[in-house]
Amino acid sequence: MDEKASAEPGITSLDERSREIFRGVVESYMVNGAPVGSRTLSRLPGVTLSPASIRNVMSDLEAAGLLYAPHTSAGRLPTDLGLRMFVDGLLEIGDLTEDERASIEGRCADGGHSMQDMLQRATDILSGLSQCAGVVAVPKFETPLKHIEFVHLGAGRAIVVLVTETGVVENRLIELGPGVPPSAMIEAANYLNHRLQGRTFEEARGLIQAELEARRSELDALTQKIVEAGLATWAGEDNEGSLIVRGHSKLLDDVSAVDDLERVRQLFADLENAREYQRMLDLARDADGVRIFIGSENRLFSLSGSSLVVAPYTDGQQRVVGAIGVIGPTHLNYARIIPMVDYTAQVIGRLIG
Repeated sequence: MDEKASAEPGITSLDERSREIFRGVVESYMVNGAPVGSRTLSRLPGVTLSPASIRNVMSDLEAAGLLYAPHTSAGRLPTDLGLRMFVDGLLEIGDLTEDERASIEGRCADGGHSMQDMLQRATDILSGLSQCAGVVAVPKFETPLKHIEFVHLGAGRAIVVLVTETGVVENRLIELGPGVPPSAMIEAANYLNHRLQGRTFEEARGLIQAELEARRSELDALTQKIVEAGLATWAGEDNEGSLIVRGHSKLLDDVSAVDDLERVRQLFADLENAREYQRMLDLARDADGVRIFIGSENRLFSLSGSSLVVAPYTDGQQRVVGAIGVIGPTHLNYARIIPMVDYTAQVIGRLIG
């Protein structure tokens, strides 16, 4: 499920006493995001060691690279390696409640709008449930097309419905001006369907524009206007894919120092960079489910000091077309967020398929 760190020791190399102290430090850190001292650990249920004995164990864990002291007199925090070892070897993943599942599914399916609207709603609810930032990689329109249709609304308006061969449906509202009859829209749709079927949008658009410019088509002026309006609804869209990020402000809730603020500012700048779309998709593409990137492990964005939990979602052909996840501090509630991201990706895949 995860990208393993190529470092040792493994969790099995720790004796029972070291494992319980290590677990206590990490679990306390995940709740409070603060260093944990030996006296605090000595008060935990089931811990029978004295503070002095706990300090000795913590020193051994620090020597192993699993804990560190941010200040000389402070308690200990888990290193990125320590967090990775905990997530891979000790984390007990929870499950979503029925209400949470229903909320995710309902919000994603609500309204029957475009794919982008659905992905925005999915990212909104992930951000709300996790209290972190939600991020989704939205695919470009590269799938071959199957069908286009104009739905007459009256008052010079129509909805353009575009369907891909994988079953993804996109809707756009267009203004045509008064006096456009439904018959002209049917003729325009027939013309477009003959030329776009089995082609990507860009391929079809290039062919149709060349025909119109060469006046090889037999369309009257009104029908040609509808054809051009239909093409224009997708012209100029980002064909490289993009990122949708919701809940930016939640990343600021954990900021406690100037260095933290600078890190979050840099993360904001990276999230605005559309090129990061492909990098996020590449991280998730080879995974069967959720992948977790902790602190300095991250190759995505400038995420040192943050964690990313991400899962791919697929189309009707079970091809990975995008990825959705949560970004937050390294003391994420992984046990809660992992099933949340996984279930949301599954819901998106079912709705697309």
